[in-house]
Amino acid sequence: MMKVLLLTDLHGQYGKMGSFLDLEPDMVLISGDLTDMGPCEPVIQILEEIDVPCFAIPGNCDPKEILQTLEDSSAVSLHGASIDIGKITIVGVGGSNPTPFCTPFEMKEEEIETILKSAEERVKPNIHNILLCHAPPCDTLDDVGGKSVGSSSLRDHMKKYDLVCCGHIHDQSGIKEVDGTVIVNPGPASEGRCALITLGDEPKEIRVELLTV
Repeated sequence: MMKVLLLTDLHGQYGKMGSFLDLEPDMVLISGDLTDMGPCEPVIQILEEIDVPCFAIPGNCDPKEILQTLEDSSAVSLHGASIDIGKITIVGVGGSNPTPFCTPFEMKEEEIETILKSAEERVKPNIHNILLCHAPPCDTLDDVGGKSVGSSSLRDHMKKYDLVCCGHIHDQSGIKEVDGTVIVNPGPASEGRCALITLGDEPKEIRVELLTV
């Protein structure tokens, strides 16, 4: 079994990192918005505190320079990339589909589609297949004022995964299952919220706890 700590939407508030790590995860996933429109430099220092493998993507509120920051850090940037770790395969795509707020890291659906296809090219099905994204797939944990604001491209690819780890919509934290795929938004880490995900030895053996530290 593996314990995975999922964080999202830190927005430059890093004071809870020690408490998150007290949960003793085997791996950390960060689903974007490490900053609040920058600056990027403090991200390197906070990622140095994480003493287990860490995989991260940018969010829509991160400047594009965050990609180089992640490359320079001790974490692994998974934006537009994939990685196999034993029985786990993770595919990542950061940023978000367009929002009304013109935030720094937004992409058209066509670009999200291209990035996902490229990242999935060499992926083979594994015991656990995880999509790490910032925006939620459309119609999953994405309701804002009665309107679904998630990504249609992510929704189109969602069926390939057992677990989707996302964030973006702060007041839509929760766990939802759609056609066998579990979607998790732990809520903003800036408020001390996270998810502890336990991955078992068998397919679909996934347990998710939403926690506040």
